[in-house]
Amino acid sequence: MFPGATIDREAASYVVVGAPLDATTTFQPGTRFGPDRVRRFAETYDDYDRRTDSRFSALGVHDAGDVRPWDDVPAYLDHLAAELRSVVYDESVPLLVGGEHTVTHAGVEAVDPDALVICDAHLDLRDAYDGNPLNHACVTRRCLDDLGVDRAVIVGARTGSEAEWERAADADVEVVAPEDAREWVDGLDGDAFAGETVYCSVDIDGLDPAYAPGTGTMEPFGVAPRTVRDLVRAVAPRADGFDAVEVNDRDDGQAAALAAKLLREFAYSHAAATTE
Repeated sequence: MFPGATIDREAASYVVVGAPLDATTTFQPGTRFGPDRVRRFAETYDDYDRRTDSRFSALGVHDAGDVRPWDDVPAYLDHLAAELRSVVYDESVPLLVGGEHTVTHAGVEAVDPDALVICDAHLDLRDAYDGNPLNHACVTRRCLDDLGVDRAVIVGARTGSEAEWERAADADVEVVAPEDAREWVDGLDGDAFAGETVYCSVDIDGLDPAYAPGTGTMEPFGVAPRTVRDLVRAVAPRADGFDAVEVNDRDDGQAAALAAKLLREFAYSHAAATTE
């Protein structure tokens, strides 16, 4: 159970769902261990948050456990989306913990947002990778082309194929380079995403691997943790769903600790905005 998640599902405002999918990782596998690892490294965090003057245990968080994956990825994503859609139908906010970035497909399908805000080292705009359109390197493309997302903002992207960069030049994609991320976050105001529904996804490899080495495809020169924290804080009040993905077991807990903290930051900030 995610530490501090104490409330029953029926009364929950937020529902944590683990999605330990590890089917299409292309370099270092291990995302199947991500959800349990994120829960483990959240155990030491204090319940009280001074910034919002609130307690995580009082936010109405329920941990629904993991949706166990199997080798049929399309069928798994359909099932996961149905589980997350039930959270949305109950007027709760899904907090999805991966697992590879492909699981964001299910989160977006369930929430059906207008805009997708992603922290990611990679563009993930391939139409297919090794012939697979549901590879983790394709998730942003699938959300735009197949799931009806109107636009995607990819913060921290610093690598991609030539074809991906060409796709990123289209009007429905905004790429914020790591060196511009701080300015972009600081520039968000009350009019940002006005009239839009939003889904927020954090691929832990969007952060510099010096801070989060426990991920499958490390890419140097990434975003600093405080910038990603402030991104999550700024986007959370406008978002109807959140995920933290691509954590694996190949470090001493740095990546999992960051993912757990960012999930909590999302919940604190979202709750504070909805109770104002």
